[in-house]
Amino acid sequence: MNRTFAFASAGRFVRLAARPLRAALCASLAAGALLACTPAYDWRTIMNNDDGYEVTLPAKPRSDEREIRIAGQSMKMKMQTAEAGDALFAVGTVVLPSADPALQRAALDFLQHGLASNVNVPPSARATQIELATGGRVLGSEMEVKGMSGEKREAHSIHARFVARGVHVYQVAIVSSKETPREQAEQFFTSFKLY
Repeated sequence: MNRTFAFASAGRFVRLAARPLRAALCASLAAGALLACTPAYDWRTIMNNDDGYEVTLPAKPRSDEREIRIAGQSMKMKMQTAEAGDALFAVGTVVLPSADPALQRAALDFLQHGLASNVNVPPSARATQIELATGGRVLGSEMEVKGMSGEKREAHSIHARFVARGVHVYQVAIVSSKETPREQAEQFFTSFKLY
């Protein structure tokens, strides 16, 4: 069974493509909402030299990693996550065994389908540009989906970008039960840059 370990909270992964742990995502979001009525964004730049990116997160990040299977191969997926208000901000990196374009495509499809299935909708990605830290851009994709998830069938939205570069495939996402303020979402997404 394909599983996307897409987000982590309190040091544990939430399986977004697998149905049993969807409730954990809702609990994580609810816990974040209880911490503050007004989201507090304490932006900080994170430099991830091992995985080749930098990003600005709205709180101190948590990190974790897990083995996943894509196209019949075992791979490592690393996560950095931060919570602000009812939103979970995350950067996931899948480390591929090679930079084979077919394997990159399989990993991108796996991540997109995994996220969309978490809110019970089909993936619907469009082309976008991802910034390089040295200047220039590379082609990636972007997806915004809304749907119901969890045992209580609560509404959630997922806004994510995906890109492959060399032996890494990246997933940059915000999961929330409310609309994340556009300026906060833009700050997060535009801060993500590849080395």
